[in-house]
Amino acid sequence: MKISGLKGIGSKTEQLFNRLGVYTAEDLLTFYPRRYDVYEQPVGIDEMTGNKLYAFWGTVISDCEINTRSRYKVLSVYAADDKGGRIKLTWFNMPFLAGQLKRGFKWIFRGEAAFKGSLVFMEQPSLYSYEQYMAKMNSMQPVYPLTAGLTNNAVTKAVKQCFEMGLTLSEYLPDSVIANAGLTGRSEAVYAIHFPTDADGLAQARRRVVFDEFFLFTLAIRSLKNANLLANNDKIIPQSTYSAIILANLGYELTNAQKKVRAEIASDMTGSRTMNRLIQGDVGSGKTIIAFLAMTDAAAAGYQSALMAPTEVLAKQHYEDFCRTLKENDIPLRCVLLTGSMPAAAKREALEALASGEADMAVGTHAVISDGVSFKNLGLVVTDEQHRFGVRQREALHLKGASPHIIVMSATPIPRSLAIILYGELDISVIDEKPANRLPIKNCVVDDSYRQKAYKFIENEILKGHQAYIICAMAEDNEDSDNGLELENVVDYSESLRRHYNGRFTVEYLHGKMKSAAKNEIMERFASGEIQILVSTTVVEVGINVPNATVMLVENAERFGLAGLHQLRGRVGRGDSQSYCIFVSNTKNELTKERLSILKDSNDGFYIAEQDLRLRGPGDMLGSRQSGDFGFALGNIYADADVLKLAADTARLLLEADGELCAPENALLRNELEEYMKTSLGNLNI
Repeated sequence: MKISGLKGIGSKTEQLFNRLGVYTAEDLLTFYPRRYDVYEQPVGIDEMTGNKLYAFWGTVISDCEINTRSRYKVLSVYAADDKGGRIKLTWFNMPFLAGQLKRGFKWIFRGEAAFKGSLVFMEQPSLYSYEQYMAKMNSMQPVYPLTAGLTNNAVTKAVKQCFEMGLTLSEYLPDSVIANAGLTGRSEAVYAIHFPTDADGLAQARRRVVFDEFFLFTLAIRSLKNANLLANNDKIIPQSTYSAIILANLGYELTNAQKKVRAEIASDMTGSRTMNRLIQGDVGSGKTIIAFLAMTDAAAAGYQSALMAPTEVLAKQHYEDFCRTLKENDIPLRCVLLTGSMPAAAKREALEALASGEADMAVGTHAVISDGVSFKNLGLVVTDEQHRFGVRQREALHLKGASPHIIVMSATPIPRSLAIILYGELDISVIDEKPANRLPIKNCVVDDSYRQKAYKFIENEILKGHQAYIICAMAEDNEDSDNGLELENVVDYSESLRRHYNGRFTVEYLHGKMKSAAKNEIMERFASGEIQILVSTTVVEVGINVPNATVMLVENAERFGLAGLHQLRGRVGRGDSQSYCIFVSNTKNELTKERLSILKDSNDGFYIAEQDLRLRGPGDMLGSRQSGDFGFALGNIYADADVLKLAADTARLLLEADGELCAPENALLRNELEEYMKTSLGNLNI
């Protein structure tokens, strides 16, 4: 049934739901809340230990101050609890609250706490009378991801209507799987995800939904693995004179880990089966040179190769590096670039060269998988930063040739125990050493009282001829909304820095809402050295290589997962000079401090990933999203590692007993898997 079949949803509201990927009432059942609004017991101000949501019973102790000097009308007031704790409360564009905030008035204030030195403050807290708050306490209200014009209340009403109409999701798991894994029924779990009665019920419901995501995924991956094992290698590619010449003139020796992976690739490409290999290596470990050597070997054997990168800037950097290396070593191979923004004439020339076989290598973005691209004899496909591409995108590139060898590269540090499950269709190689010419990054964790010292340190590095990144983190609420707060934060921070440095340095900003052309222009100007300081959101996590950048300052570091912070840190330390990373956080939460201390003390991404897994523990009941998620609706491979392993083990045992899922009790599961492989699998960035 179309979403418009629900009462109260006209054509305009239908379009808003469509914008969120919800087209049918059934889609709405799997449109899960992104979090829950839980009205917990009020706490004392001295009990607020981290940047999270709190409620407290407080008395207004100052007159209201309304500041109209900025673009907003800012209302501020101080409140205190019965233990003498003080807090500053601020509202934007809500001057009408002044009448409710007179001295001596008591309210329960509810909002996100933040800290500046010894001052505790809240922005935009809600006000409740004691009776109002007690009526809401301990309830769990779903909060959905929204688009401009669609309210949370409208989504909630629509979901309730679906259940009231008796719509459910049918059960497809065999009874034996449900019993052995200790799972809740599917329809019961989906209802409880939307409308939980308590935390325990939500945890069980979420566990079922996460299990389903991982179970179908691992079944599909095992199916791909079985298909790949049947592909005979009709493209024998040995190590060549070309790659030997490049290695001899490289200027440095490959690490032992790089040599080992190179040997594994050579063994694959001369073996009896087509290569399907993941190269997992930390940021800056030297994966790209290994892929490039394999591409030259392919050309020497008479085959073309293609490398797909996640951004135009990174594709262009790879292309320029490859062309320069070929020219410097007098190797008669031609490499072409393919990106979406290329002039039509240049793109046409590149396409003709690939189709005729005149070009030996193609480097590009997703443009290399477009319908107009054909290869004469594609023998090797390389996907760089592969978790940035969906499974379907990678498959489209693989289909450009007849069973080409496949290398996928990832700098996402995933513990090997999880990588074996996630990349079950691939053989895994690990580069766990850094090149000898790379100095370890020096790290520190400070609060914002050190910010001016940090600015001075950045200034000194710039005066030495280097560059710097500053990363701004925003609360998830702001990132997922259309209110522009993320953009304003980056823009305002840049303007503040320009004033601080009095225009002596070029400061620019970058964020995900900018158009592609604008992002590429900023990244290229930064890569060329024209911009000294780049203020950005996590959009720089992948896709730019600037060896001259030696400092990264991360604001509100507590807002990121360890893996995400480590990925960001990988943007510096890519040259010969000493590099530094400054994590700024005012957190008082002991667990968060422990997490940040791991980053301070180690630059090893795999160790950090293991520690992140240890500290996260069991799955996050509220399903909060982290930078670096792989596209599962609720599942998080780190926080839900126990469920991931259970799902993988269950899939393995089931397929060992019934490899084709032909048994009558597996018929519904087989149908669900077939539909999943046609629709959902390709959307995962695994």
